[in-house]
Amino acid sequence: MILVTGATGLLGSRLLYDLAKEGKMVRALKRHSSSVELFNNWTKETIELKKNIEWVDGDLLDIFSLEHALIDVTIVYHCSAFISFDPSKAKLMEQINIEGTANLVNLCLEKKEFKHFCHVSSVSSLGRMIDSVMIDEHSDWIPGSHNSNYGISKYGAEREVWRGISEGLNAVIVNPTIILGPGDWSKGSSELFLKIKNGFKFYTDGESGFVDVRDVSLAMRFLVEKKITAERYILNGENISFHKFFNQIAKELNVKAPSIRVQPWVSAIIWRLEKIRSLISGKSPFITKETAHSSQQHYHYNTDKIKALGFQFRPFSDTIIDTCIALKNT
Repeated sequence: MILVTGATGLLGSRLLYDLAKEGKMVRALKRHSSSVELFNNWTKETIELKKNIEWVDGDLLDIFSLEHALIDVTIVYHCSAFISFDPSKAKLMEQINIEGTANLVNLCLEKKEFKHFCHVSSVSSLGRMIDSVMIDEHSDWIPGSHNSNYGISKYGAEREVWRGISEGLNAVIVNPTIILGPGDWSKGSSELFLKIKNGFKFYTDGESGFVDVRDVSLAMRFLVEKKITAERYILNGENISFHKFFNQIAKELNVKAPSIRVQPWVSAIIWRLEKIRSLISGKSPFITKETAHSSQQHYHYNTDKIKALGFQFRPFSDTIIDTCIALKNT
């Protein structure tokens, strides 16, 4: 039996679909209030695939629910994480991401028949203090204000996995860049596609890495099948500027591309205005101090390590085209 945590999110739902499609028996962990809509959106064959899936309610901070979810499980894909760039959520995010991962690692260490643990970390857990320097798996974490609260929480979670490895856990870590795909159009990377469709006008000079959710799922299964342990791998399909990225989306959606360049000093004003709007409306801000800062940086990621194993990422244009098609069909 395979356990997938975070099975209702963009990556978890895709991984769940891929595993079920392969005929694997999968237990999918979700919160009681979470919707399984993203999984249902991946295919018209959902009813047929459901026979391979057992949904269970659970919480990473609830040891007893995790013990129940891990019954007869020999492989875990840990996709679950709390993602927020709202400073008020930092402590909760650290608790869920770090303590929750520690709980899962500890329980897997106790299982005699356990085979493999695949942890989804993030490139934000890697050292990236120097702008424009190529980042790889050997980049060192450098404490400082340049790190996002999310990055700090993922760094802490990854350390729990490395601790588990030192205690005998067979585990591999993946560090994806910004994951793209047809997820919840109201949040995360998927929201960018919707905003551009609706006439978003702004762009920054920043650059980052982007990767197709299908490739992340494939890479995770690829590494587990190879029984690789005590290693981590950056997953990145393309290093590209936000301006070029937005232009490609606009072209596929047949809408006007963002044309107003936002300079750093303007970003500083915007995130402050967003904070005020958030306080008044009670809604999470679309742009925060952290996202405004990162959107102006130039991050480049090296994927030579996983490519040396024979893994290849799909053309980035396919990712843009397929995600835009999915948005048009909603």
